[in-house]
Amino acid sequence: MTYKEKLDDKIKALNSTRVFKKITPKFDLSWYVKWVASILILVAVCFRSAGGFHMFDLYFSFTGTIGWLWVGILWHDRALIMLNGALATLLFTGILREIFACSDCMIPL
Repeated sequence: MTYKEKLDDKIKALNSTRVFKKITPKFDLSWYVKWVASILILVAVCFRSAGGFHMFDLYFSFTGTIGWLWVGILWHDRALIMLNGALATLLFTGILREIFACSDCMIPL
């Protein structure tokens, strides 16, 4: 008897409509998006730890977060949607703040 058969037997024994086998899709669109997004976020953290690459950190973090937001939408996962939606908003605000910052203004923005 394999592990999968044992799991199926346990689920049947519970006799509940609320128990689902959850498996992450493999080699579909969301699988590729989640891996690319994860690598982008890892690259962003590398830029953050190296120091002096603030804008690269923001760009890569924002792009990776948008990727995970897309995965959350594809999977209908409200926790991923909420987390990455909030992070994307904050990162986009930081990008706009850096782009429109005036370095020689009398009044700091």
